[in-house]
Amino acid sequence: MSESEQRITCHIVEHFGVLSKEPSGWTREFNLVSWNNREAKYDIRSWSADKKKMRRGITLTGVECDALRTLLNVRFPRPRIPASSEPGTPHPSVKS
Repeated sequence: MSESEQRITCHIVEHFGVLSKEPSGWTREFNLVSWNNREAKYDIRSWSADKKKMRRGITLTGVECDALRTLLNVRFPRPRIPASSEPGTPHPSVKS
């Protein structure tokens, strides 16, 4: 079997969440995925509703995912929570 004919296998080890959903039922998801029984990596890509088909995506190592988180935190900083906030009180940015 040639290299281009080899079957690619994947196993979603952990599902973190859906980033968006298309009217067709496809969802863009953030998952931890093992490709070809290798060490699992962080993965962002679109999946069909039955998870049998996928589109091109991006796979990140833990180090790359951490770097992305740092970049996102710089780009989208969280507002500071006042020290006087009581536990269980919604953050001021949360609208009722």
